[in-house]
Amino acid sequence: MNKLIIPSMVIALMMAVPCTTQAQRKVDKKPTLAIKPTDKSKMKAFIDELMAKMTVDEKIGQLNLPTGGEATTGSAVSTDLESKIKAGQVGGVFSLTTPDRVRKTQELAVNHSRLKIPLIFGQDVIHGYKTLFPIPLGLSATWDLALIEKTARIAATEASADGLNWAYSPMVDISRDPRWGRISEGSGEDTYLGSQIAAAMVRGLQGKDLAANNTLMACVKHFALYGAAEAGRDYNTTDMSLHRMYNEYLPPYKAAVDAGAGSIMTSFNDINGVPATANHWLLTDVLRKQWGFKGMVATDYTAINELIDHGLGDLQQVSALSLKAGVDMDMVGEGFLTTLKKSLQEGKVSEADIDRACRNVLEAKYKLGLFDDPYKYCSEERAKKEILAKEHLDFAREVAAQSFVLLKNENNVLPLKKSGTVALIGPLANTGSNMPGTWSVNADLKNTQSLLEGMQEVLGSNVKILHSLGANLLEDAAYQERATMFGREIPRDNRSEEALIQEAVKTAQQADVVVAALGESSEMSGESSSRTDLNIPAVQQRLLAALLKTGKPVVLVVFAGRPLTLTWEQAHVPAILNVWFGGTQAAKAITDVLFGDVNPSGKITATFPKNVGQIPIYYSHKNTGRPLAEGKWFQKFRSNYLDVDNEPLYPFGYGLSYTSFAYSDIKLSKNAFSAGDSLAVSVTVTNTGKMAGKEVVQLYTQDLVGSITRPVKELKAFQKIELKAGERKQVVFHLSAEDLKFYNADLQYVAEPGDFKVFVGGNSRDVKEAQFKLQ
Repeated sequence: MNKLIIPSMVIALMMAVPCTTQAQRKVDKKPTLAIKPTDKSKMKAFIDELMAKMTVDEKIGQLNLPTGGEATTGSAVSTDLESKIKAGQVGGVFSLTTPDRVRKTQELAVNHSRLKIPLIFGQDVIHGYKTLFPIPLGLSATWDLALIEKTARIAATEASADGLNWAYSPMVDISRDPRWGRISEGSGEDTYLGSQIAAAMVRGLQGKDLAANNTLMACVKHFALYGAAEAGRDYNTTDMSLHRMYNEYLPPYKAAVDAGAGSIMTSFNDINGVPATANHWLLTDVLRKQWGFKGMVATDYTAINELIDHGLGDLQQVSALSLKAGVDMDMVGEGFLTTLKKSLQEGKVSEADIDRACRNVLEAKYKLGLFDDPYKYCSEERAKKEILAKEHLDFAREVAAQSFVLLKNENNVLPLKKSGTVALIGPLANTGSNMPGTWSVNADLKNTQSLLEGMQEVLGSNVKILHSLGANLLEDAAYQERATMFGREIPRDNRSEEALIQEAVKTAQQADVVVAALGESSEMSGESSSRTDLNIPAVQQRLLAALLKTGKPVVLVVFAGRPLTLTWEQAHVPAILNVWFGGTQAAKAITDVLFGDVNPSGKITATFPKNVGQIPIYYSHKNTGRPLAEGKWFQKFRSNYLDVDNEPLYPFGYGLSYTSFAYSDIKLSKNAFSAGDSLAVSVTVTNTGKMAGKEVVQLYTQDLVGSITRPVKELKAFQKIELKAGERKQVVFHLSAEDLKFYNADLQYVAEPGDFKVFVGGNSRDVKEAQFKLQ
């Protein structure tokens, strides 16, 4: 049996010190899953009585989470699954929706199993259900916590109306490697912002009453450190110090737990040699003992079976390891179902282990109110009324527009005039199926508008729109097939590249302005979509170069699920708008921004590198003993590269507007303060442009002298404000000693007295600064 070996002194410290950071302290401290003491005693009594009636086989059955497979004919589920449900060998079903199917499947458990225990129904509800919002990386670019929480609330409303009660969301993994495809599914690189969004998502999904029929139990994923997979290659190993875990990667999971998340999903990666799904230290010592988590732990898809390839033993061995580590529910693999009874008989697991897991599953169902009404999520009327409701679609359009990031706007090419002729060119211009983005499993791909269709509807006869493909998505047909899976096809044009470009150039020459819709397809990011080349595909770059040679103004609309290396584009294209994948209403929202109905306000939450060789690159890095002076390159015997400077292409927090903002110098309420006191940090922000706009005012600190090395900047607070043209506003932040705490070398959570810098600005690079002392 493999164990994570940690010095006993360190374990004692970890057990004694609660893992709570300021990022977590500021989130809503009222757990949405809280149960009153009287209710807890009722729940315990109810489950005690139920478990006393259960056989070992029935207890193990509650730990089994097979897939429903969305059967479309005959029985609501497969015959094999139907028989298992009737035999009490299933605790929940993954990937089965609609009130009718859920009701029929629930009836199998409630009417035909011996103890009539209801099932729980789960699904990946990542950035919306039927009404799709921007991919999570795009959502995070809004820097608007209330807006993000509302997207989760709408997602829960729609999904619960379609029979679901459990969402495998939010994904809170910190990632600083854009090669990793699943960076699209999280909130970027920053611990503080990621923690705030994690809590907001949990609140949105679970609402104020988890037993209500319009809420979903959140399942926080992927626990833990999945975003730090080596080489950005999905499912790969993670090797990390405890200091980095506690200060940088664990806080968003803890913030979600503190917000009341009902369940946790294990990650695929190993952590310092022990895969997460079999990691007792992670799932029991940290999650339950340190953090006090009382909910249910489920694996990711077949994660227990995959421990075999990790080298931990056969299916019986790895199933026993996972149960004893703290796993409660086995997704799809059925290792628990087929081996735990034998392991119990052989003394490899105890009945107490099985009882613990069974109780956690039953408690989740109790909290959802399923024992009171197993069919509470089975309302055809709700589904017809609430799914894709007009107010949801209108809000999705608003959210998408706020997620877009204006990266460049030379000579105010944007916004475009609502007149004349526009040439819309590129492989992403007329593909509605790619607009929702990755992890939109419930999207109606056939009825989602393409950018071309959205522009035509919004602009009507005011603007003449010419369209041309210009290039295939990728030169390599096999690569394009891999990149357009799951119904996201972009038909290939078998004419030569030269013919396609020539046609596009002719189209461009007839227009006043060119909008080039280029970048990734939706499935070039997401799970199992890691990339080593983060440029816009070369065939598309050659098209873009040809369009620029026409002399027409060119606006590059970048579709992407990750930061791309847009170095050439930044140097040559006058206007660049990064639109991620904006969801159901992406096409209309892009049109709104391009033509000035909405002023873009998005700010990136993951640093954009100049090339792949700079990765990992993130703003909150440490200094070295030989740092490169700011603005310098190259200096021998300094920490730098021979072929490129150290600076990113676009820094964390960066994003332009159609207007401009000026920041005053920072004013401090005092130059020094002590624990128990606070410091007011204020700046005046002025809209110096000609139209109203929104700005995300960001505050960072730097601990100048620490007992361990400290980051050069750390985000501590932000405010999103809206200013009319010429308007100014004073923005005030309050810092306390709690904001300055970190885990030191002994994993003590401390704020060390000394000198600090504070920075305020519109991104992590372009800031005003001041200095203060913590006494």
